[in-house]
Amino acid sequence: MTAPQVSRPQARVLRTEIPGPRSRELHQRRATAVAAGVSSVLPIYVAEASGGVLHDVDGNSLIDLGSGIAVTNVGNSAPEVVDPVRRQVAEFTHTCFMVTPYENYLQVCEELAALTPGSHDKRSALFNSGAEAVENAVKIARRATGRQAIVVFDHAYHGRTNLTMALTAKSVPYKHGFGPFAPEIYRVPMSYPARDRRSGAEAARDAVDRIEKQLGADSVAAVLIEPIQGEGGFIEPARGFLPAIADWCRDNGVLFVADEIQTGFCRTGAWFACEHEDVVPDLITTAKGIAGGLPLAAVTGRAELMDAMPPGSLGGTYGGNPVACAAALGSIRAMRDRDLAAAARAIGDLAFPRLRALAEETGVIFDVRGRGAMIGIEFTKPGTAEPDPELTARIARACHAQGVVILTCGTYGNVIRLLPPLVISHPLLDEGLAVLESAVREHAR
Repeated sequence: MTAPQVSRPQARVLRTEIPGPRSRELHQRRATAVAAGVSSVLPIYVAEASGGVLHDVDGNSLIDLGSGIAVTNVGNSAPEVVDPVRRQVAEFTHTCFMVTPYENYLQVCEELAALTPGSHDKRSALFNSGAEAVENAVKIARRATGRQAIVVFDHAYHGRTNLTMALTAKSVPYKHGFGPFAPEIYRVPMSYPARDRRSGAEAARDAVDRIEKQLGADSVAAVLIEPIQGEGGFIEPARGFLPAIADWCRDNGVLFVADEIQTGFCRTGAWFACEHEDVVPDLITTAKGIAGGLPLAAVTGRAELMDAMPPGSLGGTYGGNPVACAAALGSIRAMRDRDLAAAARAIGDLAFPRLRALAEETGVIFDVRGRGAMIGIEFTKPGTAEPDPELTARIARACHAQGVVILTCGTYGNVIRLLPPLVISHPLLDEGLAVLESAVREHAR
């Protein structure tokens, strides 16, 4: 695994309690300035970040196993990102591509055409956030097919805007009290191997049966799916599920849309998670890991679908900002040059055996799942399948107090998700896992 070039030591250092006094002071200021609806997992205030470590305002250095929710795949402050961003800021920061275009927007779209699954002719449009990308994928699908219905899945997460709230499954905190939602959204069962104990083919038959009986294939514009679900609990469908759904879509003139916002850009050990089963989407949405921490998102799809959109129907003032495009090109170069897909697989090879042994030892882990450096640990009450969100939260707090940043997720709030930067060193990852193992053992008693 290639170590990042960083200016600060890659080590966990605790000089104060977590959060420290300066972070607590800033958090008090926050209460008078920031809306309460914007929450933070861990209220330490970051002064600097490098590679796989966050350095806070109190002089603590924390191991980062969250990557800003799968954003800093290439590590924080990667020189391949920092250097081109500095150059671009010095040249110009904005013109709006819809007014006067610039070359690095084209270069990002060319990279997306080359990297995303499939050898067909592709086009891309760039946006700011994952939710924007998903909304535009829905627009494209409806316009290209002349149909209205969008099919999504149990446990799905696609964003917090009005349309993407309708696409997202979980009510609290994302949807409750925020309706009415966009119409023509339909939800079907997801393959959840740890709980439904079905093969991918069986789960796909159930989903397709629901679609055909409740909607009819000829009314469906698109099936939208995360190849591995993110916020819903890092649920990886049983093998065969995705290809079967994609085959049904192709046979019925329905677009298969892969939401690879969290899974993309080497996170799962391939450039995109669809590649693990040779699934080629009609449209693919990307964001998060694309630009090393700068806001950028994209919809990439078959040329005939993307070009069916009339001029002016796609875009936005900041979409494909030149600074973000410079960051994306640097980030992609880092992923390619450092072979971060292989680095993600190495992270999984280190973590999965340890976590599965921990599950056997403690009896409170229902499932360990995921691919590469996208790892989910589901906690339930011993001997049952009953979710245990309280235990999950205690373990997360214990890790935070010891200087390891981990995240929770899941429809029931009972999954710890690990998303380390793909450049994290093995010793640093080993130390972070040791803190997690200790917390699980202590709180499982």
